Amino acid sequence: MTEGPTLALSVDAIGPNLTGIGRYCFELAERLPAKLGPDRVHYFRGLEWIDNPRELLSDTSAPQRFHPLRRRFTAWRRRRELRNAVTHGPNFFLPAWAERGVATIHDLSVFLYPETHPAERIRDFEAKFEATLNNARLLVTDTETVRQELISMFAVPPAKIVSVALGAQVRPVCTDTVGLSALGLQPQQYFLCVSTFEPRKRIDRLVRAYASLPLALRSRFPLVLAGAKGWHNESLDALIEKAAADGTVKRLGFVSDTLLQALYAGATAFIYPSRYEGFGLPVVEAMAHSTPCIIADTPCLVEVAQEAAMIVDPEDETAFRMAIKQAAEDHVWREQAGQSGQTVARSYSWDACATEMAKIYEKVATE
Repeated sequence: MTEGPTLALSVDAIGPNLTGIGRYCFELAERLPAKLGPDRVHYFRGLEWIDNPRELLSDTSAPQRFHPLRRRFTAWRRRRELRNAVTHGPNFFLPAWAERGVATIHDLSVFLYPETHPAERIRDFEAKFEATLNNARLLVTDTETVRQELISMFAVPPAKIVSVALGAQVRPVCTDTVGLSALGLQPQQYFLCVSTFEPRKRIDRLVRAYASLPLALRSRFPLVLAGAKGWHNESLDALIEKAAADGTVKRLGFVSDTLLQALYAGATAFIYPSRYEGFGLPVVEAMAHSTPCIIADTPCLVEVAQEAAMIVDPEDETAFRMAIKQAAEDHVWREQAGQSGQTVARSYSWDACATEMAKIYEKVATE
């Protein structure tokens, strides 16, 4: 191990229920000490400095109970000590005090589909985003697609943006079916979608397409929906409730990582109908389990899947329905897509992601 630059890494996205950005932040926090040197990586969340980001997974790291003035002074002193460090904001924004900043811009959905986001998130972007673009020494995207969007939409110089793919942990195929049995599921006898329940994910299109299939097929292959509750989903909740009335749609909410891996491994196929993504981590995670995938025809998903998934226009309900039917009935396609998908998943590595980020920090530190 060689020592690298000193890094201040924001861990604000890490919490008990990790979403894609939280997973990205956590995997970097876990791996960067080995890349840069264990004493050169420092973690912060807001004004708090965090000793062990793992504690954030169980939400046991309560804020230090200092007097507010003492907290501010302590935070100011730590920032002063690290004023020459590289600061990485892995969740879109840089703190105002960052002098050598790197920011990861995962997607531009707030600007492309503002109607699908909560008002407070739009206000955050209005207040902080352009300052981050201007102040960052380098910007990072998860895909070349988003890199090109930043260049065309915000006139960011191409040399200022680097795309670094996210990772996937390729695990042994999960053979533990206890969690599935408890849910009334049988391996290879259900479709799976893992996603935050928000409008741009197009889960409503998936549910409508699925509900239009014959009851016999739906009874044999129920649709399992897993993921955090999200926002702007009142009509979606009603749609799912109606579709679930006959037992063929099961909504699980956020699930543990252990159960999630069992769900990925046991699914007949994984379906991801999102209209826009910055990467689409659940697709790669499903592929890592040799689970065949059906994805929406959106640029980032197509880029990430590398021709190993069935691509469907989710706005075309007939085509979408036929794709699900084919996945249920065509075991040859499922076998081929599963094998191709696992090969693709092996090209994405969290260790490789951390290695590339360490190179970026070194570049910024020496400029």
